[in-house]
Amino acid sequence: MFKRKAMNENEALNEDMFEEESEIRTEDKRRFNEHGERIRDDGPAATKEPVRSAHEVELENKLKAETDRREAAEAKLVGVQAKFDEAKAVLEKETADMRSRLMKTLEDRAKQGQFDFLTRLLPVLDNLNLAVDASEKDPSIENLRDGVRGVARSFEQALAGVGVEAVPSVGSQFDPEMHEAIDMAEVGPEDDGKVTAEYSRGYRFGDKLLRAARVQVGRGRAQTAAE
Repeated sequence: MFKRKAMNENEALNEDMFEEESEIRTEDKRRFNEHGERIRDDGPAATKEPVRSAHEVELENKLKAETDRREAAEAKLVGVQAKFDEAKAVLEKETADMRSRLMKTLEDRAKQGQFDFLTRLLPVLDNLNLAVDASEKDPSIENLRDGVRGVARSFEQALAGVGVEAVPSVGSQFDPEMHEAIDMAEVGPEDDGKVTAEYSRGYRFGDKLLRAARVQVGRGRAQTAAE
């Protein structure tokens, strides 16, 4: 009786130890390989941030400040470039408009000049028609000559009205820039080098020579005899 009771107590104790060992094995998170060797599993190692020195922190701050400064400068440059392009476009448009207005003004002035010149030529045509009518009624040479002279005077007046002037010739000193010498005539010493006759009248417009006068130039008798 006593022996059976002791066996029952030992069995109960063994069961308690078995359950405790099972609980320990269940809670044991260790792993073992096929040879029964334990595999170390300490879990992910804690990431440790490297300790930076004060000099490294200072350099990093300076680099960040320089980067920010350059980004700000680039942004400002983009803004300036945009404003420049806008101002350039406006200037080009204004220049084109001004050029267009100037060309129109010049064309209007040219047309107005042509209009004024043609208007001044109409009296010349009127005088020419009058001369023709007069010659039909009175075919005399004197009447025809007077009509032609009137036409010539009116035409010269029309030219003078637009700024065309006749080049002085007979009696003036020969000027190779204004006169074209056709021939020479023997004259007294006082007329040496002067224009003695005009074959065709020369004209100038302002400072520009339209046509040189074709003239005869005098040569002194003394010079002719010496040669």
